[in-house]
Amino acid sequence: MNDRNSTQGLFAIPQRSQGTLFGDGIEDQDSLTGYRGPTACRAAGITYRQLDYWARTGLVSPTIRPATGSGTHRLYGFRDILVLKVVKRLLDTGVSLQQIRTAVDALRERGISDLAQITLMSDGASVYECTSTDEVIDLVQGGQGVFGIAVGRVWREVEGTLATLPAERIDDIEAEAVEAPPEDELSRRRAARNAG
Repeated sequence: MNDRNSTQGLFAIPQRSQGTLFGDGIEDQDSLTGYRGPTACRAAGITYRQLDYWARTGLVSPTIRPATGSGTHRLYGFRDILVLKVVKRLLDTGVSLQQIRTAVDALRERGISDLAQITLMSDGASVYECTSTDEVIDLVQGGQGVFGIAVGRVWREVEGTLATLPAERIDDIEAEAVEAPPEDELSRRRAARNAG
């Protein structure tokens, strides 16, 4: 990701949790309420295959509950879904996944305190962070920015979409797992054989 005044891009920065991408400037969401993969996909406008790949490669990992093996469900927080939607928008405009990864990592490293005030601009090759109207104008006048993503607007879109989709509390899911462990085909066959 590039600042408007820098002449060279930032190198990939070690990934941190999505929580540092959103600081105190944006209201905090419930850390126990999450959304399963299909719901996260629907809200972000991505495929389950993309979601799975991005989770496995660490681009956007579920912060409420990661997958811990067969039969467990990832739970994505609101912030995770916001990042998913921003990544999708950047991909749709032709930015490479490698450049997106660098941009997301740079934002995490910088600990942007008010992400809703940022506009991400891109020329299709690089991603630039603009925090004011003047920076956007300077970038466009310099011929660098071709399109922009106002993160605050994406925030409101995700919020509106998730209001109509089912959410789950992690403590409810964990209680269900203890009460009734998942039964698969092999378990049913063993039970039938032992009963007969």
